Amino acid sequence: MLHWLWLSVAVIALDQLTKWLAVKFLFGQPPVVIVSGFFDLTLVYNTGAAFGFLRDAGGWQNAFFIGVAAIVSVLLISMLRRLNTHEVQSAVAFALILGGAIGNVIDRVHRGYVVDFIHWFYRDWHWPAFNIADSAITIGAVLLVLDVLGIHLLRARTS
Repeated sequence: MLHWLWLSVAVIALDQLTKWLAVKFLFGQPPVVIVSGFFDLTLVYNTGAAFGFLRDAGGWQNAFFIGVAAIVSVLLISMLRRLNTHEVQSAVAFALILGGAIGNVIDRVHRGYVVDFIHWFYRDWHWPAFNIADSAITIGAVLLVLDVLGIHLLRARTS
């Protein structure tokens, strides 16, 4: 099932391209309104993990998150190798999570933080800004949970 690694590569490429565009066009600019009162593009540099977890930890967290992502990446590739051809949903989930993890690690290694720019909100309620890598990780995690629950949205084609 390693042929699903193309999906990881696609996530990494799309993630890095959108982050580059975000920095290029959003740096020093006010948020770009996409849907008024609900969705905009706002450049955020995140030194923490999801939802800014550990962002104020003093700097050690960057190396920690890089290490965790490296270990998780090795495990995901190992798990992907062991899947049977009919386990498409798990393969897609692992590939999405792997691509997202590597996309954010590239930022951490290159910049020392992760570039986030997608911002959803409603009135005073704000979802923390995120990026394509975070989205891929989330979608992959949801697919895995559904798989465990026996809900298979993605199946192998049969001839």
